Amino acid sequence: MKIAVTGATGYIGGRLVPRLLAEGHEVVCLARTPEKLADRPWRSQIEVRECDVLDSEQVDRALAGCDAAYYLVHSMGSEADFADADRLAAANFAAAAEMNNLRRIVYLGGLGSGAELSSHLSSRQEVGATLAAGATPVTELRAAVVIGSGSVSFEMLRYLTEVLPVMTTPRWVETKCQPIAIRDVLNYLVAALDDVPGNHIYDIGGPDIVTYREMMQVYAEIAGLRKRLIIPVPVLSPRLSSLWIGLVTPLPVGVARPLVDSLRNEVTVDSDRMDRFGLDPMPLRSAIERALSTDEGLDVESRWSDASSSPAQRFSWDPDWSGGSLYVDRKEIPAAASASDLFWSFGRIGGSTGYHTYNWAWRLRGILDTLVGGVGLRRGRRHPEDVRLHDTIDFWRVSSVTRDEHLQLSAEMKLPGEAWLEWRIEEDTVERRLVQTAYFRPRGLAGRLYWFLLLPAHHLIFERMARKIAIAAEDRDRTAL
Repeated sequence: MKIAVTGATGYIGGRLVPRLLAEGHEVVCLARTPEKLADRPWRSQIEVRECDVLDSEQVDRALAGCDAAYYLVHSMGSEADFADADRLAAANFAAAAEMNNLRRIVYLGGLGSGAELSSHLSSRQEVGATLAAGATPVTELRAAVVIGSGSVSFEMLRYLTEVLPVMTTPRWVETKCQPIAIRDVLNYLVAALDDVPGNHIYDIGGPDIVTYREMMQVYAEIAGLRKRLIIPVPVLSPRLSSLWIGLVTPLPVGVARPLVDSLRNEVTVDSDRMDRFGLDPMPLRSAIERALSTDEGLDVESRWSDASSSPAQRFSWDPDWSGGSLYVDRKEIPAAASASDLFWSFGRIGGSTGYHTYNWAWRLRGILDTLVGGVGLRRGRRHPEDVRLHDTIDFWRVSSVTRDEHLQLSAEMKLPGEAWLEWRIEEDTVERRLVQTAYFRPRGLAGRLYWFLLLPAHHLIFERMARKIAIAAEDRDRTAL
C-alpha cells in the first residue's frame, strides 16, 4: 500500500518508516519541515510532503493518493495548551482521511483507564476518539512505558537509576505499569495495517507488570549497579517531581511535567482490549538489555529529542533575513588540514568531546540552563562523531549540515532571543580557512543586554575554540600520515 506517516522526524516514526519499506510499502512522510528528513538513511526511498496537521488544507493535499496513514503526532512540550492543539490536528486529519478515502488510520495512543486520568493521558485518548469519529476506520494501539534506546521513558529510567543511588521519590514509584519494548511497538504498528474492518482499540504491553520502583531495580541489576535505596515521600507534588527530573535527567521540565502527572495512573493492559495480532512481546529484562546494547554499539536509530522542543521556532538561520537586529561574532582561522578533517573536528563538538576549550564554562552554562527549565547539556549526542540534520547535540540542534563543508547548530537553551553557531570551510587559490560564526537575534532589551554582557567571554571562548578545532583537524591529518 501507499502509506502516509506523520511524525517521521520523531522517535517512533523515525523507526517505523524503514520497517514499512522493508515490508514493501510505498511510504509518504508528512513533515512540517521536510528538510529535517534530508539526512535519514532511507530518504531516497520515500516521498516527503510538507504538512502541518494544524492546517486542514495542507493535510487534505498531503494525504492525496494514499491508502492508509499512521498518526504519530503529539504536541506535548511544544504548546501552551497541547490538548487544544491535538484536538484540532486530529479533527483535521480525520476529515482529510475521509476526503481522500483512506482505508485505515493507525494511531499510537496512551494506556490507562478510569475517571481521573492525567491531562496527558486524557488528551492522548481524546485524539483517538476524535480520529475514530470520522468515516475512516481507526486502529488505536495504547501503550504505556516504551523501553528502547533513546526513548523518553528509557532515558528517564536510566538517568534516575544511574545518577541517584539513594532516591526520595513521590508515591508514583509504587504505581503499576506494563512496559513494552520499542521493537514490539513497531511490530504491532505494522500488523495493525491489516486489522479487521471497523474501529478498534487494543492495549499493548509486555508480559511483565511491575512498579516503577521494581523497574528501576531491574535496570540497576542489568547495568551492574548496586541496588538502589528508594524512599517514597508523599509531599512531592507532580510540579516538584518534574523540576527534580529536569535537574537529574535530560528531559526538560516542559516534557517531564505531563509525563510525571500521568505516572499516578496505573497503566496495565485491559483484558477486554487485549490485542488480537498473536505477537509475543519480549520481557522487561530483555528489553532493557537490548536498549543498553544498542546504546553501547552506537546504533541508535532515533531519540526522544528528535522531535523539536519548539516546533514553531525558526528551524535554521536565513542569511537573507534583514529585519531587526542580528549580532555576529565571526572568526577566520587559516587551516592546513583537509576539508574532511576539519569537518570531522567541528562535527564531533559537544557530548563527550566537549567544546575544545573552557569546557567548565560550557558545563556551567548547561547547569544554569537546567536550573531555569532548559534542556542543559545532558541530551548529549546520538553518535560521538556522526552528525545528521536535526540531531540534538547538548542544548543545540543541527539545523543545517553539508558533509565536508559546513555545520550549523540552532540553540535550544533558554535565551532572550535566538542563537546559532556555525562552521564553514572556505578556500581560494591562496589558502583554506575555517570560518566560525555565532549569530544572535535578540528579543527586547534583555536580549541586547545579554549579548553585550557576554562579549568579553565570547572573545575568549570563540577565538580559542576555532583555533583548537583547526589544531585538532591538523593533528588528525598528521596522525593519518
